[in-house]
Amino acid sequence: MARVPLSKSQLRKEKESLVSYRRYLPALDLKRQQLMGERVHAVRAIRDAEAKVVGAAAEAGAALPMLADSRIDVSGLVTLGKIEYGTQNVAGVSLPILRSVEIIRVPYGRMVRPHWVDAVVERLEEAIRLRIEVDVARQRLAKLEKAVATTTQRVNLFDKVLIPEAEANIRRIMVYLGDAERAAVVGGKIAKRQRAAGGAT
Repeated sequence: MARVPLSKSQLRKEKESLVSYRRYLPALDLKRQQLMGERVHAVRAIRDAEAKVVGAAAEAGAALPMLADSRIDVSGLVTLGKIEYGTQNVAGVSLPILRSVEIIRVPYGRMVRPHWVDAVVERLEEAIRLRIEVDVARQRLAKLEKAVATTTQRVNLFDKVLIPEAEANIRRIMVYLGDAERAAVVGGKIAKRQRAAGGAT
């Protein structure tokens, strides 16, 4: 703990700081709670999106057993085009959101490939979208984890360091100033008595 001057001006500064810390701490704690709530949503969003990916793959396998036929090449039928991201402000933290995904269907001869290839293309499109959603949800979670950690550190700094320090400094300065004032009063009385005693002789 740094040594603080034991003066009236320092006492005023410490009191002002304490008022400021106490005013700021609830807002900071509220921000932390909001971020923690958003983090819970982000974890859920990742779990849901990953479950959709697994579910889509299982559905594709069940609905299209023809995919096992290696003679039919389905690679390269869809490609990822433009992805448009945006941002969402949550308690002062900028989080990524997915605005749109462009999936490009590569033209293929419908007479050359079996009819079920259309269903494969649709499922591939869905799989690409879902994987991008998972990626964005993970990015959101990473940013939220970092923001929660930083905000928690700040809450602890105010709650466990700055406020107790300011309170201790105020007590110490007030005790010192009270002692100094009493000493001045006592010294004044002694001097008065000495003057009175000196005048009597």
